[in-house]
Amino acid sequence: MSVVALVVDDSMLIRHTVCRFLEERGFAVESATNGQEALEALKRVRPDIIITDIQMPKMGGSELITAVKNSPALATIPIVIVAGKQSGFEHTETRANFTIFKDIDIEDQLAKALQAVLGVKPAKGKAAKGST
Repeated sequence: MSVVALVVDDSMLIRHTVCRFLEERGFAVESATNGQEALEALKRVRPDIIITDIQMPKMGGSELITAVKNSPALATIPIVIVAGKQSGFEHTETRANFTIFKDIDIEDQLAKALQAVLGVKPAKGKAAKGST
């Protein structure tokens, strides 16, 4: 059974980068382009981790975090924020478990976030997917 991640970002590039990184490490990945889509996805899937941008159209990451934390069924899901280094959200949005920055080596930061939040160091490549 694989670890499930929900990736929420309105940037196709960031979403693709994060999803690819996770899939290469054996994660099952759902994605959404804003908080509203993420809430719809949460009706279908129970992720082990949510990785979300903060600034998005329709519903931003802070509103998504509020909805998740206010739901007893979802409140314990770890949340990682993906934000611009100059945004300051790592100081103002304190309900997340970890913050990574879009403008710094995102894959290295994702690896550190997964280690810190999930306590596992996901392997890279085919071995993580059960192949040899």
